Amino acid sequence: MLKRRYVALLPLIMALAACSSKPKSQSATTQTAGASQGGFLLQPQHDMLLPTGDFTGNPAAENFINMMVSKHGFNRQQLQEVFSQTKRLDYVLRLMDRQAPTTQPAPGPNGAWLRYRNKFITPDNVQNGVAFWNQYQDALNRAWQVYGVPPEIVVGIIGVETRWGRVMGKTRIIDALATLAFNYPRRADYFAGELETFLLMSRDEGDDPLALKGSFAGAMGYGQFMPSSYKEYAVDFNGDGHINLWDPEDAIGSVAHYFQQHGWVKGDLVAVPANGQAPQLENGFKTKYSVGQLAAAGLTPQQPLGDHTEASLLRLDIGSGYQYWYGLPNFYAITRYNHSTHYAMAVWQLGQAVALARVQ
Repeated sequence: MLKRRYVALLPLIMALAACSSKPKSQSATTQTAGASQGGFLLQPQHDMLLPTGDFTGNPAAENFINMMVSKHGFNRQQLQEVFSQTKRLDYVLRLMDRQAPTTQPAPGPNGAWLRYRNKFITPDNVQNGVAFWNQYQDALNRAWQVYGVPPEIVVGIIGVETRWGRVMGKTRIIDALATLAFNYPRRADYFAGELETFLLMSRDEGDDPLALKGSFAGAMGYGQFMPSSYKEYAVDFNGDGHINLWDPEDAIGSVAHYFQQHGWVKGDLVAVPANGQAPQLENGFKTKYSVGQLAAAGLTPQQPLGDHTEASLLRLDIGSGYQYWYGLPNFYAITRYNHSTHYAMAVWQLGQAVALARVQ
């Protein structure tokens, strides 16, 4: 799920209501009824065809329009109108190139984990998390009951992704996805699929695709779902008949459902810190060792592992050295949201910090 970002109580509560890029003053059912057959209900300022646009004459864009018409029955003229107003964003291409993973490991400990953790776990940010949890505790508790995912995990995800809705992205989603689908060959097929799903979502939900905003990679709402994740895991959690990822309750239910579908085990441990060092062993959330192998390498858990006989070996750079952890299946489930040990640990520890602050 591509993303990130991150201060006093009262401003947060006001911002949560104000920062949605998908306001719905009337039901999407009413809106959809006014849409033309096979098309969107565009806002008046978007109901036009520009004579020239960034994707006018682009062969990939023309092929995409042909596919959407033949495969999904879209209105060709309206799609041409929409893409005539869609922008090619060079900064999206630059940012995407910067996301390419670096393969050069640091020669020794330099505090990388502490720097990452400190982006999210700060006193102000934790208090913002308390405010969000208190405001939506009914939805969080219901998600726990329905999907088995505790509030601190959902709160941690939304906090790391968007600072509980404060930073959901200012890029028009269609601009981001079209730029990457038609001008980023390395991942063009993936983003063309995301663009296809985004347009289907917009039509189904009665949204103007030119009005929705998100991240530079096309991620949406409080939980920064990509369109494919919307299709597979998003739920109508507030019962209004529509799925709106910019609605906190729908986002809470959708994040919890995502984890349930990715193997979250209700009531189980996430990770356990280790005593000892094991520099000779490969580390990372993808590794798997028996508890006996880890013991032979010099590690012991600081608390019981329950019924677990296997674990991944997690290593965190704390500057003065390395801190080792036993990673358990629920930790791996968090990495399904973003494939990073740092990310998963920050989500978990931020959620824990917010939970602790609520009872102090």
